[in-house]
Amino acid sequence: MQRLGTGIGWRPEIADAVEDMPGVDWVEVVAENVCPGHPPESLLRLRSRGVTVVPHGVSLGLGGAERPDEGRLRALAERAEALGSPLVTEHIAFVRAGGPLTASDRLEAGHLLPVPRTRDALAVLCENIRVAQDALPVPLAVENIAALLSWPGEELTEGQFLYELADRTGVRLLIDVANLHTNHVNQGEDPAKALAELPLEAVAYVHVAGGFERDGVWHDSHAHPVSRPVLDVLTDLASRVSPPGILLERDENFPEPAELEEELATIRQAVQRGRAAAGRRPAAVADATADAKALGRTVKTGETGELGGIGESGQKDDATARGRTDGMGDATARTQTVAATGADGTGRAAGSEGGQATADALNGTGPARQRLALAQTALLSALVAGTPAPEGFDRGRLGVQSRALASKRADVVAKVAPELPMILGPAYRTAFLSYAQARPMREGYRRDAMDFVESLLASTRPGEPAVLRELRQWRQERSGPAPRAARHDRRSAVRAARRVLLRH
Repeated sequence: MQRLGTGIGWRPEIADAVEDMPGVDWVEVVAENVCPGHPPESLLRLRSRGVTVVPHGVSLGLGGAERPDEGRLRALAERAEALGSPLVTEHIAFVRAGGPLTASDRLEAGHLLPVPRTRDALAVLCENIRVAQDALPVPLAVENIAALLSWPGEELTEGQFLYELADRTGVRLLIDVANLHTNHVNQGEDPAKALAELPLEAVAYVHVAGGFERDGVWHDSHAHPVSRPVLDVLTDLASRVSPPGILLERDENFPEPAELEEELATIRQAVQRGRAAAGRRPAAVADATADAKALGRTVKTGETGELGGIGESGQKDDATARGRTDGMGDATARTQTVAATGADGTGRAAGSEGGQATADALNGTGPARQRLALAQTALLSALVAGTPAPEGFDRGRLGVQSRALASKRADVVAKVAPELPMILGPAYRTAFLSYAQARPMREGYRRDAMDFVESLLASTRPGEPAVLRELRQWRQERSGPAPRAARHDRRSAVRAARRVLLRH
């Protein structure tokens, strides 16, 4: 695996600071925020200096019940090629539910939600990752996420789940130590136990980020300094393996560049402490780690129909690295033929509805997908549409997650449509959260912004005439068949600046 060094998440707000920051070996960029044909000039300048750029996806939903969307996979591949990236990364999460598998409306979470650590979810996730690996031009690494809630009836620990995932597919792992700490606070999971169970030879790189605790719940905000407990988890990981790369994530509330540089220095120090402790690990700890790894390597062939694993060196042959194991069996081989030629031999992609059903039947994942789809849809509907809580879930935690999703949704809509908070002023957030309670997001954030404005204009409650005129103008500029003209952007900017000046 390529050695990446120390990096930072590239964001437009800190682009200049990142370019000038000493000791930054590589950067990570949110894949969906980059246009392959026109990457930001800042990224191109970094690339010209030899700085590695890694696209980090957030919308693929590899942990969902459906097979990965071909268009989203193609977009991720295009970004990897445009940026000359050595790998791409995504999350072990689901971000949408409903649709054909449940004969219900599709719902969007707008954020990453945890996958149940069950055999069903593992089988589906493994198959989805193989589909992604075959579609991408570079290796894939997947990230453990932070969770505000846990699924009832889970069959595996986080470490066991990740170990089997990497063992069966050859996928690399992006380990977020802040997320391990989050799950420690929120779920009582021991980060040291998770690290002991992980296939550390599969680690591609490590995320470090800040958060905050409120009412006994840790929120992975990416908007606060990295805490000491998170640095301690990083030190523990570095005492077990030398990670190829470490990256600081910060998504908002950006401090001065000097503070970011200081955080990077603190992260390096935490890694150095771990490396210094590596030779002093007690034999009992080393034996426990070896035992956990041995347990993680045990794969039940009756449940997956396949065997295979990452060697001690972490290397696999080309076929296995693409997601195929030596014991794939005839059914999996036939599925790959179907994926390439179509179930009827006409060349129709297996990603179509009929092709997906055939591929799932051959792999034995069809029933698992159905069960997972029903479970995820019930949970997401409770979180975003106000339906009853599924049995076994902590209702208090569901409420925390539901409020967090609505808040995240309001924040992102404010970013993709920054004119709306300017038009509505302090009333924006209250109005949006009220709208979100009754209107689940069914498409992307830009559509959500339009629906929000439509709901305001359709409201029977009287509003300020000037605000309503601004909202109607905003809708008109964005609802026509052709994109807005540049003059509209300039006019909106002038109006926004005028409002700011008048308020002060």
